[in-house]
Amino acid sequence: MSWAEFRLDEIGTVSRGRSRHRPRDAEHLYGGPYPFVQTGDVKHAGLYLTDYSQTYSEAGLAQSKLWPVGTLCITIAANIAETSILDIEACFPDSVIGFIPDEEKSDAKFIKYMFDALLKKRFRAFTQGAAQDNLSQGKLLSLTFPVPDVWEQKRIAEVLSAYDDLIENNRRRIALLEEAARQLYKEWFVHFRFPGHEHVPIVDGVPEGWANLTVADLGLVVTGKTPSKKQPENFGSDIPFIKTPDMHGQSIIIVTEECLSERGAETQTKKTLPARSILVSCIGTVGVTSMNATEAQTNQQINAVVPNETCSRYFAFFALEALKPRLEAIGGGVTMANVNKSKFSSLPVIVPNKILMDQFDETTVSIFDQVEKLSLQNRSLAQARDLLLPKLMSGEVTV
Repeated sequence: MSWAEFRLDEIGTVSRGRSRHRPRDAEHLYGGPYPFVQTGDVKHAGLYLTDYSQTYSEAGLAQSKLWPVGTLCITIAANIAETSILDIEACFPDSVIGFIPDEEKSDAKFIKYMFDALLKKRFRAFTQGAAQDNLSQGKLLSLTFPVPDVWEQKRIAEVLSAYDDLIENNRRRIALLEEAARQLYKEWFVHFRFPGHEHVPIVDGVPEGWANLTVADLGLVVTGKTPSKKQPENFGSDIPFIKTPDMHGQSIIIVTEECLSERGAETQTKKTLPARSILVSCIGTVGVTSMNATEAQTNQQINAVVPNETCSRYFAFFALEALKPRLEAIGGGVTMANVNKSKFSSLPVIVPNKILMDQFDETTVSIFDQVEKLSLQNRSLAQARDLLLPKLMSGEVTV
């Protein structure tokens, strides 16, 4: 392979995100029509970024900048060297770098794959041992890396993006399946248009026979825990260890960043959760709701509910998901919200009769089975892509 070495700014335009206003949490900056992409959004995106958790108002845009579709976002704080290509116009803060390729010299998809194959590891080495992960723009531009001519870049990117296109198609199918189940939940249990509703009187604002209960009545509430990190043997590859970042974009969690060893899991056996327990983030970003695909444990930022015999699983999933606004209110809207086990367990939930809950579960279980199947397909596709990635980027395999 005889690829020439270039710095990033030699093959495109590099500029840092803008967020000049202080304090950054000023309310008037937010809630408008302009997507505001943050490091977590980049980390959880695939090849293309379309989803975001925050928006800017006109005032927010005035102290920032709108980057065009096709910009490669590169994170330089918190989640170092994560990348995704904007499929929307968006603003981002100074913890994200924007790269706009020179069309005669570079291809955004190729550069993203180069980060995944080589550059992410190299840039993260800069931040090892630092009190806080942070990569300056200067350091980002200090390294050179091998780049073929733009036509070869496009051919390589086309091979790799075929996997990502299949993954993205499955993600869209998963989102549609989840939304179908969510809308059915709302139809039956929020709007009270469940089968036979016309024959059930409303008493004190809810259908007759329904009960005002709490989260604790739905099942066993388990707050996760992290085994001692002073003993590295507690961690391995045996038991998925779920943290809040693992929950984003995974209603059924297939992939986790970390796993425990059997030894680590055995140090806290009461924290082991059966498959498809309902997990709710209660510290930091509160109200994210998922289920574990297999037996797992979680860290202390997550409260889990293991449904009991009086509560149906998928009803409980959506009932707990619907608590997000209440959890955010309890957390006080602060950056690091915290809803403890006691507060979480005491949250009110309106619960229908068991026959109706079971009917809902019978209708939706096949939906979640299909979600899990598609998620497993995505894991296999990502593994195949990642095996091919370094071979293409090193020239071991040519196209």
